[in-house]
Amino acid sequence: MAKASRHDLVVIGAGPGGYVAAIRAAQLGMNVACVEKETALGGTCLRIGCIPSKALLDSSEAFDKANEGLEAHGVKVSGVELDLTTMMRRKDKVVKGLTAGVASLFKKNGVTHLRGAARIAEPGTVAVVGTDEATLGTKHVLIATGSEPTPLPGVDFDGRSIVSSEEALSFSDVPPRLLVVGAGAIGLELGSVWARLGSKVKVVEFMDRIVPLMDNELGAALKKILEKQRLSFQLSASAKSATVTGSEVRVTVEAGGKASSESFDKVLVAVGRRPYTRGLGLEEIGVKLDGKGRIEVDEHFATSVAGVYAIGDVIRGPMLAHKAEEEGVACVETLAGQAGHVNYDAVPNVVYTWPELASVGKTEEECAEQRREVKIGRFPFFANGRARAMEERDGLVKIIADAKTDRLLGVHILGPRASDLIAEAALAIEFGSSAEDLARTCHAHPTLPEAVKEAALAVAGRAIHI
Repeated sequence: MAKASRHDLVVIGAGPGGYVAAIRAAQLGMNVACVEKETALGGTCLRIGCIPSKALLDSSEAFDKANEGLEAHGVKVSGVELDLTTMMRRKDKVVKGLTAGVASLFKKNGVTHLRGAARIAEPGTVAVVGTDEATLGTKHVLIATGSEPTPLPGVDFDGRSIVSSEEALSFSDVPPRLLVVGAGAIGLELGSVWARLGSKVKVVEFMDRIVPLMDNELGAALKKILEKQRLSFQLSASAKSATVTGSEVRVTVEAGGKASSESFDKVLVAVGRRPYTRGLGLEEIGVKLDGKGRIEVDEHFATSVAGVYAIGDVIRGPMLAHKAEEEGVACVETLAGQAGHVNYDAVPNVVYTWPELASVGKTEEECAEQRREVKIGRFPFFANGRARAMEERDGLVKIIADAKTDRLLGVHILGPRASDLIAEAALAIEFGSSAEDLARTCHAHPTLPEAVKEAALAVAGRAIHI
Protein backbone atom coordinates (compact mmCIF):
# COMPACT_ATOMS: atom_id res chain seq x y z
CA MET A 1 0.00 0.00 0.00
CA ALA A 2 1.35 3.39 -1.03
CA LYS A 3 2.35 5.74 1.74
CA ALA A 4 0.96 9.27 1.85
CA SER A 5 2.91 12.34 2.93
CA ARG A 6 2.78 16.10 2.60
CA HIS A 7 5.60 18.37 1.43
CA ASP A 8 6.33 21.95 0.47
CA LEU A 9 8.25 20.80 -2.60
CA VAL A 10 8.58 17.56 -4.54
CA VAL A 11 11.53 17.42 -6.95
CA ILE A 12 11.33 14.86 -9.73
CA GLY A 13 14.84 13.82 -10.73
CA ALA A 14 18.06 13.74 -8.70
CA GLY A 15 20.55 14.96 -11.28
CA PRO A 16 22.62 18.13 -10.72
CA GLY A 17 19.59 20.36 -11.19
CA GLY A 18 17.26 18.29 -9.04
CA TYR A 19 19.48 17.37 -6.12
CA VAL A 20 20.95 20.87 -5.84
CA ALA A 21 17.45 22.40 -5.90
CA ALA A 22 16.28 19.94 -3.24
CA ILE A 23 19.20 20.73 -0.94
CA ARG A 24 18.86 24.49 -1.38
CA ALA A 25 15.12 24.32 -0.74
CA ALA A 26 15.76 22.36 2.46
CA GLN A 27 18.29 24.98 3.53
CA LEU A 28 15.55 27.56 3.06
CA GLY A 29 13.32 25.67 5.49
CA MET A 30 11.12 23.72 3.09
CA ASN A 31 9.93 20.17 3.65
CA VAL A 32 11.39 18.53 0.52
CA ALA A 33 11.04 15.14 -1.15
CA CYS A 34 13.12 14.11 -4.17
CA VAL A 35 12.02 11.22 -6.39
CA GLU A 36 14.59 9.38 -8.54
CA LYS A 37 13.94 6.23 -10.56
CA GLU A 38 17.58 5.09 -10.71
CA THR A 39 19.31 3.26 -7.86
CA ALA A 40 22.07 5.86 -7.45
CA LEU A 41 21.61 9.59 -7.09
CA GLY A 42 23.33 12.16 -9.28
CA GLY A 43 21.55 11.74 -12.60
CA THR A 44 23.22 11.31 -15.98
CA CYS A 45 26.03 13.68 -15.04
CA LEU A 46 27.37 11.81 -12.03
CA ARG A 47 26.44 8.27 -13.09
CA ILE A 48 26.93 7.99 -16.86
CA GLY A 49 28.03 11.38 -18.15
CA CYS A 50 30.19 14.23 -16.90
CA ILE A 51 32.02 12.48 -14.08
CA PRO A 52 32.87 9.08 -15.59
CA SER A 53 33.86 10.68 -18.89
CA LYS A 54 36.25 13.07 -17.13
CA ALA A 55 37.71 10.20 -15.13
CA LEU A 56 38.46 8.37 -18.40
CA LEU A 57 39.75 11.54 -20.04
CA ASP A 58 42.25 12.04 -17.22
CA SER A 59 43.27 8.38 -17.18
CA SER A 60 43.68 8.20 -20.95
CA GLU A 61 45.66 11.46 -20.93
CA ALA A 62 48.03 9.94 -18.36
CA PHE A 63 48.46 6.86 -20.58
CA ASP A 64 49.08 9.01 -23.64
CA LYS A 65 51.64 11.15 -21.81
CA ALA A 66 53.48 8.09 -20.53
CA ASN A 67 53.64 6.72 -24.06
CA GLU A 68 54.95 9.71 -25.95
CA GLY A 69 54.41 12.98 -24.12
CA LEU A 70 57.19 13.14 -21.55
CA GLU A 71 60.43 12.95 -23.54
CA ALA A 72 60.57 16.73 -23.94
CA HIS A 73 60.69 16.90 -20.13
CA GLY A 74 63.63 14.52 -20.05
CA VAL A 75 61.50 11.65 -18.77
CA LYS A 76 61.90 8.44 -20.78
CA VAL A 77 59.35 5.73 -20.14
CA SER A 78 59.39 2.22 -21.59
CA GLY A 79 57.19 -0.83 -21.30
CA VAL A 80 53.97 1.14 -20.83
CA GLU A 81 50.92 -1.13 -20.78
CA LEU A 82 47.21 -0.42 -20.68
CA ASP A 83 45.19 -2.09 -17.94
CA LEU A 84 41.71 -1.17 -19.12
CA THR A 85 40.01 -3.12 -16.35
CA THR A 86 41.77 -1.10 -13.67
CA MET A 87 41.06 2.14 -15.53
CA MET A 88 37.36 1.30 -15.63
CA ARG A 89 37.39 0.25 -11.99
CA ARG A 90 38.89 3.61 -11.01
CA LYS A 91 36.21 5.41 -13.03
CA ASP A 92 33.48 3.44 -11.28
CA LYS A 93 35.01 4.16 -7.88
CA VAL A 94 34.97 7.91 -8.57
CA VAL A 95 31.32 7.70 -9.61
CA LYS A 96 30.32 5.61 -6.59
CA GLY A 97 31.97 8.01 -4.19
CA LEU A 98 30.23 11.04 -5.61
CA THR A 99 26.78 9.48 -5.86
CA ALA A 100 27.11 8.28 -2.26
CA GLY A 101 28.05 11.83 -1.38
CA VAL A 102 24.75 13.13 -2.73
CA ALA A 103 22.88 10.59 -0.58
CA SER A 104 24.74 11.81 2.51
CA LEU A 105 23.95 15.42 1.63
CA PHE A 106 20.26 14.52 1.45
CA LYS A 107 20.46 13.04 4.94
CA LYS A 108 22.38 16.01 6.28
CA ASN A 109 19.82 18.48 4.94
CA GLY A 110 16.71 16.45 5.74
CA VAL A 111 15.65 15.78 2.14
CA THR A 112 13.35 12.76 1.82
CA HIS A 113 14.62 10.48 -0.95
CA LEU A 114 12.19 8.14 -2.70
CA ARG A 115 13.24 5.62 -5.33
CA GLY A 116 10.70 5.13 -8.07
CA ALA A 117 9.06 6.61 -11.16
CA ALA A 118 7.10 9.79 -10.50
CA ARG A 119 3.94 10.96 -12.23
CA ILE A 120 2.07 14.19 -11.55
CA ALA A 121 -1.42 12.81 -10.95
CA GLU A 122 -2.80 16.32 -10.64
CA PRO A 123 -1.43 19.70 -9.57
CA GLY A 124 -0.36 19.21 -5.97
CA THR A 125 -0.17 15.41 -6.10
CA VAL A 126 2.74 13.21 -7.20
CA ALA A 127 2.34 9.46 -7.45
CA VAL A 128 5.47 7.32 -7.02
CA VAL A 129 5.62 3.75 -8.35
CA GLY A 130 8.61 1.54 -7.62
CA THR A 131 10.70 0.62 -4.61
CA ASP A 132 9.15 3.40 -2.54
CA GLU A 133 5.50 3.57 -3.57
CA ALA A 134 3.88 6.71 -2.27
CA THR A 135 1.36 9.46 -2.89
CA LEU A 136 2.92 12.83 -2.20
CA GLY A 137 0.89 15.92 -1.53
CA THR A 138 2.83 19.11 -2.23
CA LYS A 139 2.57 22.87 -2.71
CA HIS A 140 5.06 22.84 -5.56
CA VAL A 141 6.46 20.31 -8.04
CA LEU A 142 9.83 20.83 -9.72
CA ILE A 143 10.55 18.76 -12.83
CA ALA A 144 14.28 18.08 -13.26
CA THR A 145 14.28 14.84 -15.24
CA GLY A 146 17.09 15.78 -17.61
CA SER A 147 17.67 14.36 -21.07
CA GLU A 148 18.57 11.23 -23.00
CA PRO A 149 20.67 10.54 -26.12
CA THR A 150 18.93 11.47 -29.36
CA PRO A 151 18.60 8.44 -31.66
CA LEU A 152 19.70 8.65 -35.30
CA PRO A 153 17.28 7.07 -37.81
CA GLY A 154 18.99 4.30 -39.74
CA VAL A 155 21.79 3.99 -37.18
CA ASP A 156 19.79 2.51 -34.34
CA PHE A 157 21.23 1.90 -30.89
CA ASP A 158 21.71 -1.76 -30.00
CA GLY A 159 23.80 -1.17 -26.85
CA ARG A 160 26.65 -3.35 -28.14
CA SER A 161 27.97 -2.35 -31.56
CA ILE A 162 26.02 0.88 -32.06
CA VAL A 163 26.08 2.72 -28.78
CA SER A 164 25.29 5.93 -26.96
CA SER A 165 27.68 7.78 -24.69
CA GLU A 166 26.63 5.54 -21.78
CA GLU A 167 27.93 2.32 -23.32
CA ALA A 168 30.99 4.10 -24.77
CA LEU A 169 32.10 4.75 -21.19
CA SER A 170 32.35 1.04 -20.48
CA PHE A 171 33.85 -0.81 -23.44
CA SER A 172 35.53 -4.00 -22.23
CA ASP A 173 38.18 -3.73 -24.96
CA VAL A 174 39.67 -0.93 -27.02
CA PRO A 175 37.84 -0.99 -30.36
CA PRO A 176 40.38 -1.05 -33.22
CA ARG A 177 38.09 1.07 -35.41
CA LEU A 178 35.63 3.53 -33.88
CA LEU A 179 33.20 5.76 -35.74
CA VAL A 180 31.88 8.77 -33.86
CA VAL A 181 28.77 10.37 -35.35
CA GLY A 182 28.64 13.95 -34.12
CA ALA A 183 31.49 16.40 -33.46
CA GLY A 184 30.05 18.08 -30.39
CA ALA A 185 31.51 17.88 -26.89
CA ILE A 186 30.39 14.30 -26.17
CA GLY A 187 31.66 12.89 -29.45
CA LEU A 188 35.03 14.64 -29.29
CA GLU A 189 35.64 13.82 -25.64
CA LEU A 190 34.90 10.10 -25.95
CA GLY A 191 36.60 9.97 -29.33
CA SER A 192 39.69 11.44 -27.65
CA VAL A 193 39.58 8.82 -24.88
CA TRP A 194 39.58 5.87 -27.23
CA ALA A 195 42.04 7.42 -29.69
CA ARG A 196 44.55 7.84 -26.83
CA LEU A 197 44.03 4.21 -25.83
CA GLY A 198 44.67 2.94 -29.36
CA SER A 199 41.50 3.20 -31.45
CA LYS A 200 41.56 4.49 -35.00
CA VAL A 201 38.84 7.13 -34.62
CA LYS A 202 36.85 8.74 -37.41
CA VAL A 203 34.37 11.54 -36.68
CA VAL A 204 31.46 12.29 -39.02
CA GLU A 205 29.72 15.64 -38.57
CA PHE A 206 26.63 16.98 -40.38
CA MET A 207 27.79 20.59 -40.08
CA ASP A 208 30.79 22.05 -41.92
CA ARG A 209 32.69 22.53 -38.65
CA ILE A 210 33.28 20.79 -35.34
CA VAL A 211 31.83 22.07 -32.03
CA PRO A 212 29.28 24.16 -33.98
CA LEU A 213 28.11 26.16 -30.95
CA MET A 214 31.59 27.36 -30.03
CA ASP A 215 33.66 30.17 -31.55
CA ASN A 216 34.47 29.23 -35.14
CA GLU A 217 38.10 30.36 -35.03
CA LEU A 218 38.92 28.31 -31.96
CA GLY A 219 36.89 25.35 -33.19
CA ALA A 220 38.96 25.26 -36.38
CA ALA A 221 42.15 25.44 -34.32
CA LEU A 222 40.96 22.55 -32.13
CA LYS A 223 40.25 20.44 -35.21
CA LYS A 224 43.84 20.80 -36.40
CA ILE A 225 45.14 19.81 -32.97
CA LEU A 226 42.87 16.75 -32.77
CA GLU A 227 43.98 15.65 -36.22
CA LYS A 228 47.54 15.59 -34.88
CA GLN A 229 46.17 13.34 -32.12
CA ARG A 230 45.09 10.78 -34.74
CA LEU A 231 41.40 11.68 -35.02
CA SER A 232 40.14 12.03 -38.60
CA PHE A 233 37.13 14.12 -39.61
CA GLN A 234 34.54 14.05 -42.37
CA LEU A 235 32.49 17.23 -42.23
CA SER A 236 29.28 18.17 -44.07
CA ALA A 237 28.44 14.48 -43.98
CA SER A 238 25.73 12.31 -42.43
CA ALA A 239 25.53 8.66 -41.42
CA LYS A 240 22.52 7.22 -43.24
CA SER A 241 22.48 3.57 -42.28
CA ALA A 242 24.36 0.92 -40.36
CA THR A 243 24.28 -2.87 -40.60
CA VAL A 244 25.74 -5.12 -37.92
CA THR A 245 27.24 -8.39 -39.10
CA GLY A 246 28.94 -10.37 -36.38
CA SER A 247 31.39 -8.04 -34.66
CA GLU A 248 31.49 -5.55 -37.53
CA VAL A 249 29.34 -2.52 -38.34
CA ARG A 250 29.02 -1.43 -41.96
CA VAL A 251 28.10 2.26 -42.11
CA THR A 252 26.93 4.23 -45.12
CA VAL A 253 27.88 7.92 -45.05
CA GLU A 254 26.54 10.52 -47.47
CA ALA A 255 28.52 13.65 -48.32
CA GLY A 256 28.13 16.03 -51.25
CA GLY A 257 25.39 13.87 -52.73
CA LYS A 258 27.62 10.80 -52.83
CA ALA A 259 27.40 7.75 -50.58
CA SER A 260 30.24 5.55 -49.38
CA SER A 261 30.46 2.63 -46.98
CA GLU A 262 33.07 1.72 -44.38
CA SER A 263 33.36 -0.89 -41.64
CA PHE A 264 33.97 -0.26 -37.94
CA ASP A 265 34.12 -2.28 -34.74
CA LYS A 266 32.02 0.20 -32.76
CA VAL A 267 29.83 3.17 -33.66
CA LEU A 268 29.16 5.92 -31.12
CA VAL A 269 26.12 8.03 -32.00
CA ALA A 270 26.53 11.42 -30.32
CA VAL A 271 24.23 13.72 -32.29
CA GLY A 272 22.76 15.42 -29.25
CA ARG A 273 20.29 14.86 -26.44
CA ARG A 274 16.55 15.36 -26.06
CA PRO A 275 14.39 16.21 -23.03
CA TYR A 276 13.23 13.24 -20.97
CA THR A 277 9.60 13.78 -19.98
CA ARG A 278 7.98 10.40 -20.61
CA GLY A 279 5.59 9.10 -17.98
CA LEU A 280 5.34 12.36 -16.03
CA GLY A 281 1.68 12.94 -16.93
CA LEU A 282 2.37 16.36 -18.44
CA GLU A 283 -0.18 16.17 -21.24
CA GLU A 284 -2.89 14.98 -18.87
CA ILE A 285 -2.52 17.99 -16.58
CA GLY A 286 -1.99 20.50 -19.40
CA VAL A 287 1.72 21.36 -19.21
CA LYS A 288 2.70 23.00 -22.51
CA LEU A 289 5.67 21.77 -24.55
CA ASP A 290 7.38 23.51 -27.45
CA GLY A 291 8.11 22.06 -30.88
CA LYS A 292 11.29 20.39 -29.61
CA GLY A 293 9.58 18.62 -26.74
CA ARG A 294 10.88 21.07 -24.13
CA ILE A 295 8.70 22.27 -21.28
CA GLU A 296 7.72 25.90 -21.70
CA VAL A 297 8.47 28.05 -18.65
CA ASP A 298 8.43 31.72 -17.74
CA GLU A 299 11.31 33.74 -16.25
CA HIS A 300 10.66 32.10 -12.85
CA PHE A 301 10.64 28.54 -14.29
CA ALA A 302 6.87 28.22 -13.88
CA THR A 303 5.06 26.04 -16.41
CA SER A 304 1.60 26.63 -17.82
CA VAL A 305 0.15 24.77 -14.81
CA ALA A 306 0.12 26.55 -11.46
CA GLY A 307 2.48 25.03 -8.91
CA VAL A 308 4.50 23.07 -11.48
CA TYR A 309 8.02 24.21 -12.38
CA ALA A 310 10.81 22.89 -14.60
CA ILE A 311 14.57 23.38 -14.93
CA GLY A 312 17.62 21.98 -16.70
CA ASP A 313 17.63 19.89 -19.85
CA VAL A 314 13.83 19.71 -20.07
CA ILE A 315 13.59 23.46 -20.78
CA ARG A 316 15.20 25.73 -23.37
CA GLY A 317 18.89 26.56 -23.30
CA PRO A 318 22.15 24.62 -23.31
CA MET A 319 22.02 21.15 -21.77
CA LEU A 320 24.68 21.73 -19.12
CA ALA A 321 24.80 20.41 -15.56
CA HIS A 322 25.89 23.74 -14.09
CA LYS A 323 23.14 25.58 -15.95
CA ALA A 324 20.62 23.19 -14.37
CA GLU A 325 22.15 23.75 -10.92
CA GLU A 326 21.85 27.53 -11.20
CA GLU A 327 18.26 27.26 -12.42
CA GLY A 328 17.36 24.92 -9.57
CA VAL A 329 18.73 27.30 -6.98
CA ALA A 330 17.09 30.32 -8.63
CA CYS A 331 13.73 28.54 -8.83
CA VAL A 332 13.53 27.47 -5.18
CA GLU A 333 14.87 30.79 -3.93
CA THR A 334 12.07 32.50 -5.84
CA LEU A 335 9.57 30.13 -4.23
CA ALA A 336 11.00 31.16 -0.86
CA GLY A 337 10.45 34.83 -1.65
CA GLN A 338 14.03 35.61 -2.56
CA ALA A 339 15.42 37.02 -5.81
CA GLY A 340 16.52 33.95 -7.75
CA HIS A 341 18.75 34.84 -10.69
CA VAL A 342 20.50 33.20 -13.66
CA ASN A 343 22.59 35.26 -16.06
CA TYR A 344 22.64 33.11 -19.18
CA ASP A 345 25.36 35.28 -20.74
CA ALA A 346 27.65 34.15 -17.92
CA VAL A 347 27.10 30.38 -18.23
CA PRO A 348 30.40 28.79 -19.36
CA ASN A 349 30.64 25.90 -21.80
CA VAL A 350 33.57 23.48 -21.95
CA VAL A 351 34.79 20.75 -24.31
CA TYR A 352 37.15 18.55 -22.28
CA THR A 353 39.50 17.47 -25.04
CA TRP A 354 43.21 18.22 -24.62
CA PRO A 355 43.78 21.03 -24.93
CA GLU A 356 40.41 22.06 -23.55
CA LEU A 357 38.07 24.50 -25.26
CA ALA A 358 36.06 26.79 -22.99
CA SER A 359 33.73 29.64 -23.74
CA VAL A 360 31.49 32.14 -21.98
CA GLY A 361 29.38 34.89 -23.49
CA LYS A 362 28.97 35.63 -27.18
CA THR A 363 31.02 34.31 -30.07
CA GLU A 364 32.40 36.51 -32.82
CA GLU A 365 29.79 35.04 -35.17
CA GLU A 366 26.93 35.92 -32.81
CA CYS A 367 28.20 39.49 -32.52
CA ALA A 368 28.33 39.76 -36.30
CA GLU A 369 24.76 38.45 -36.62
CA GLN A 370 23.64 41.08 -34.11
CA ARG A 371 25.64 43.73 -35.97
CA ARG A 372 27.55 44.65 -32.87
CA GLU A 373 30.76 46.58 -33.35
CA VAL A 374 33.46 44.80 -31.39
CA LYS A 375 37.14 44.84 -30.51
CA ILE A 376 39.01 41.55 -30.27
CA GLY A 377 42.17 40.67 -28.38
CA ARG A 378 44.10 37.42 -28.81
CA PHE A 379 47.05 35.92 -26.99
CA PRO A 380 48.64 32.54 -27.83
CA PHE A 381 49.76 30.11 -25.17
CA PHE A 382 53.15 29.66 -26.84
CA ALA A 383 53.96 33.16 -25.52
CA ASN A 384 52.90 32.29 -21.96
CA GLY A 385 55.79 31.38 -19.65
CA ARG A 386 53.93 28.77 -17.59
CA ALA A 387 52.52 27.07 -20.68
CA ARG A 388 56.02 26.86 -22.15
CA ALA A 389 57.31 25.39 -18.89
CA MET A 390 54.52 22.80 -19.05
CA GLU A 391 55.32 22.03 -22.71
CA GLU A 392 51.76 23.08 -23.57
CA ARG A 393 52.09 25.52 -26.45
CA ASP A 394 48.86 24.93 -28.39
CA GLY A 395 45.90 27.28 -28.29
CA LEU A 396 45.05 30.87 -27.47
CA VAL A 397 42.79 33.17 -25.49
CA LYS A 398 40.34 35.30 -27.47
CA ILE A 399 38.47 38.18 -25.84
CA ILE A 400 35.60 40.06 -27.47
CA ALA A 401 34.57 43.47 -26.13
CA ASP A 402 32.09 46.12 -27.21
CA ALA A 403 33.90 48.63 -29.42
CA LYS A 404 32.28 51.64 -27.75
CA THR A 405 31.91 50.67 -24.09
CA ASP A 406 34.73 48.08 -23.78
CA ARG A 407 32.29 45.82 -21.92
CA LEU A 408 33.18 42.14 -22.13
CA LEU A 409 30.90 40.25 -24.52
CA GLY A 410 32.68 36.92 -24.81
CA VAL A 411 35.79 35.05 -23.75
CA HIS A 412 37.01 31.95 -25.56
CA ILE A 413 39.95 29.83 -24.48
CA LEU A 414 41.63 26.93 -26.26
CA GLY A 415 44.47 25.67 -24.15
CA PRO A 416 45.64 23.81 -21.06
CA ARG A 417 43.13 23.88 -18.18
CA ALA A 418 40.77 26.15 -20.11
CA SER A 419 37.95 24.72 -17.99
CA ASP A 420 39.54 26.33 -14.94
CA LEU A 421 40.63 29.54 -16.66
CA ILE A 422 37.12 30.32 -17.90
CA ALA A 423 35.84 30.88 -14.34
CA GLU A 424 37.61 34.24 -14.15
CA ALA A 425 35.94 35.30 -17.39
CA ALA A 426 32.50 34.14 -16.23
CA LEU A 427 32.89 36.19 -13.04
CA ALA A 428 33.97 39.22 -15.06
CA ILE A 429 30.95 38.99 -17.36
CA GLU A 430 28.62 38.42 -14.40
CA PHE A 431 29.82 41.70 -12.89
CA GLY A 432 29.64 43.61 -16.18
CA SER A 433 33.40 44.10 -16.36
CA SER A 434 35.29 45.70 -19.21
CA ALA A 435 38.32 44.33 -21.01
CA GLU A 436 40.23 47.08 -19.23
CA ASP A 437 39.13 45.64 -15.86
CA LEU A 438 40.69 42.29 -16.75
CA ALA A 439 43.78 43.96 -18.18
CA ARG A 440 44.31 46.02 -14.99
CA THR A 441 43.88 43.04 -12.64
CA CYS A 442 47.19 41.78 -11.27
CA HIS A 443 47.78 38.10 -12.15
CA ALA A 444 50.42 35.97 -10.46
CA HIS A 445 53.50 35.10 -12.50
CA PRO A 446 54.16 32.63 -13.96
CA THR A 447 50.63 31.30 -14.43
CA LEU A 448 48.30 30.29 -17.23
CA PRO A 449 45.76 33.03 -16.31
CA GLU A 450 48.32 35.60 -17.43
CA ALA A 451 47.24 34.66 -20.96
CA VAL A 452 43.77 36.00 -20.13
CA LYS A 453 45.26 39.28 -18.91
CA GLU A 454 47.38 39.58 -22.05
CA ALA A 455 44.40 38.93 -24.33
CA ALA A 456 42.52 41.66 -22.46
CA LEU A 457 45.49 43.99 -23.01
CA ALA A 458 45.44 43.01 -26.68
CA VAL A 459 41.86 44.29 -27.02
CA ALA A 460 43.38 47.77 -26.75
CA GLY A 461 46.44 46.81 -28.80
CA ARG A 462 48.86 46.83 -25.91
CA ALA A 463 49.73 43.21 -25.11
CA ILE A 464 53.18 43.11 -23.50
CA HIS A 465 54.56 39.63 -24.13
CA ILE A 466 54.03 39.27 -27.87
